[in-house]
Amino acid sequence: MPEKVLLAEPRGFCAGVEMAIKALTWMVGVFEPPVYCFHEIVHNQAVVEVFEHAGVVFVDDITDVPPGRPVMLSAHGSAPDVVAEADERAAVMIDAVCPLVTKVHHEVRRMAADGYDIIYVGHAGHDEAIGAVAEAPEAVTLVDPTVGLGGFAPADPAKVALLAQTTLGLYEWGGVLDEATTRWPDLWTARRSDLCYATTNRQTAVQRLAEQVDLILVVGSANSSNTQALVRVARKAGVAAHRVDGPDDVRAEWLEKAEVVGVTAGASAPDERVKAVIDAIAPANGVERLRVTAEDEYFPLPPRLRSFVQVLQRLVEGAFAVKDQGRKGPLENDRDWGATDALQLLARS
Repeated sequence: MPEKVLLAEPRGFCAGVEMAIKALTWMVGVFEPPVYCFHEIVHNQAVVEVFEHAGVVFVDDITDVPPGRPVMLSAHGSAPDVVAEADERAAVMIDAVCPLVTKVHHEVRRMAADGYDIIYVGHAGHDEAIGAVAEAPEAVTLVDPTVGLGGFAPADPAKVALLAQTTLGLYEWGGVLDEATTRWPDLWTARRSDLCYATTNRQTAVQRLAEQVDLILVVGSANSSNTQALVRVARKAGVAAHRVDGPDDVRAEWLEKAEVVGVTAGASAPDERVKAVIDAIAPANGVERLRVTAEDEYFPLPPRLRSFVQVLQRLVEGAFAVKDQGRKGPLENDRDWGATDALQLLARS
């Protein structure tokens, strides 16, 4: 039975998830329900349920948004036609795409415009992959990292680009990169890997956990790609690993021969779920933290949302004849609160 839990740091919410959750919380606070969101704002069932309780309706087809309603696009990035349709239908449309995903979209458009055949390494059907490929479908070939390049044949071997879904495992990306570099010496890739910093940090922490534990539990939902990647990284390191959404998923038989249990969480998993999982493990000698790096990345709220809230503030100030208009509002304090605070606020309402 578990004597100790070794808790990974960093784990859980990344800067992109923080931004998206706070942005949708603003939408819920400003507009009367329902507020619509194209796709789950982040891939975590607990987070989705909090927003549904607060009056958010998640849709998988943008035409399901009634004209004139506010709508937010998810953190995973959306296809250009979805963005255009949402802009046309909605009274207010806010795109909460993660800036790191936006970078990949820019790369797809630029390389396609320059005549490159683009290999996009990702998982078919994932929201992020769908949005990125849609930027230039005629130029992009989606390659599953578990399959490899197969029979991919570019029109010009000197003009091949390699891009990736940001939530892949390091070893998944590396395998395709090595194969592509061997086949096409002039291969273009981004100077910095497309893989998200948070994805990389969390996978590094799992590798460190694997050196010291008997079992690793990864907290996160089944449709979270980066969560599933953490499980694969742990197993590749030779340690038994399981994904759990929460404490109810922890099985007694997993713990029978595990003296030290490693715990981490995907980038969209709330820390409250992590704490509940640790309670279910019930380590006899408590919790020890394993830190591999500190994260201080911050992504500001989407520009359109910031502009809308600022205009709203001025309208309210004008309506009430506030003498000292334009003073600092809550947007200026955005760094001082986080997604966990936002979810707790919604849960109390």
